[in-house]
Amino acid sequence: MSDNPSTTFARLGVPERICRALEARGITQPFAIQAATITDALAGRDVCGRAPTGSGKTLAFGIPLVATVERSEPHYPRGLVLAPTRELAEQIHDELRSFAGPVRIGVVYGGVGYGPQVTALRKGVDVLVACPGRLEDLIGQGLVDLGAVDRVVIDEADRMADMGFLPVVRRLLEQTATDRQTVLFSATLDGDVAHLTRDHQRDPVRHDVGDETPDITAARHLFWKVDRTSRSGVLAEAIGMAWPAIVFCRTRHGSDRLARQLDKAGIRTAAIHGGRSQAQRTRALADFTGGRVHALVATDVAARGIHVDDVAAVFHFDPPEDHKAYIHRSGRTARAGRSGVVVSFVAPEGVKGARRMQREIGLDEPVHEPDAEMLLAAAPASVAEAYVPRRDEREDASHHRADPGRSRSRNRSRRNGGQVRGTGGNQSRNGKPRNGANQSRNGKPRNGANQSRNGKP
Repeated sequence: MSDNPSTTFARLGVPERICRALEARGITQPFAIQAATITDALAGRDVCGRAPTGSGKTLAFGIPLVATVERSEPHYPRGLVLAPTRELAEQIHDELRSFAGPVRIGVVYGGVGYGPQVTALRKGVDVLVACPGRLEDLIGQGLVDLGAVDRVVIDEADRMADMGFLPVVRRLLEQTATDRQTVLFSATLDGDVAHLTRDHQRDPVRHDVGDETPDITAARHLFWKVDRTSRSGVLAEAIGMAWPAIVFCRTRHGSDRLARQLDKAGIRTAAIHGGRSQAQRTRALADFTGGRVHALVATDVAARGIHVDDVAAVFHFDPPEDHKAYIHRSGRTARAGRSGVVVSFVAPEGVKGARRMQREIGLDEPVHEPDAEMLLAAAPASVAEAYVPRRDEREDASHHRADPGRSRSRNRSRRNGGQVRGTGGNQSRNGKPRNGANQSRNGKPRNGANQSRNGKP
């Protein structure tokens, strides 16, 4: 929220029709980055905004863009939003459409067929949301021309740099109108992003909101010593105690293999990485945000497009590349004032490296054996009683009538096989089975993970 509770979108100069559309979704008070930037952007100023992921940047640039963009001709959009990933581009597109009214919003990205995108461009798109690679491809085919674009937004510029997109972004900017307005948002504004600002913005007004790196202090961090052969079994039980969860793997192949292993253990999963088609990635993200799967198994690059507030746990199945990757991975939980838990799997030979990384981050956590009680204590209260039954347990626990004593005995027998120590994954603290994976404590379906408590993005 804005620091000033009396600040409203109307007082920032937002047109009434957009205010009404926002109010219909329960959005009445701007977040800090929105209160800081909307007035300048509406006035046509170049804006350079630094704000972390999840701070409300889409409305911060989207409201002025929709409010001021002019009607376009076929193939000649007037507004352009550049995003680093397919998932983020789709999310921006959906968000803008929710309050755009008569303004036509289109989206183009790779991994899907050209047909619907080309059809939209032929009909005319006022604001085009695009990933750089597909957009440059369409320009090369003569299907879109940026010469009329006089309003440009570059979202998550730091990730554009990390993914090697800045040369393409520069080429695209050079094809837009020379008197354009350029709005840039990034979690950091140094290095290559600073050069982009210097070369392609005119006297930008700068607004800084929040920390330069994700705040991971709200999460509880656990470091578990697990040998390679036991990791998938330990993970399956752990997800059963803290979900929805995002699991990070180093490779595409490793993500697919782990997703299959978890499915066999009775944990519903979806894998998301660059080797999946866009349709598969979109379906995986929709299933995750909708609560239809318990865990999303992702590579680092693919996960950059995931913006979900209600992630209970992050698991580092494979160690992160460095401490920066640890911070960005871990920042997927404990967002927007919520709690969360981050669990790192550490191989016996990797303990020294884990401790060195902790020092670089400012953590001081022991590396110990997997401990269910500790995980349960760290998991958000909203999921502490949720239970994802393992497949063999479901056979014994039909209609929630499991024999707790029998379950405890089975879990004790698994300890040497790498299972989580202490309370078994099939029991709550009082020894009774937890509710079904799709239910809250009162037996009603859980809310979708893609919604915040106040309905804001």
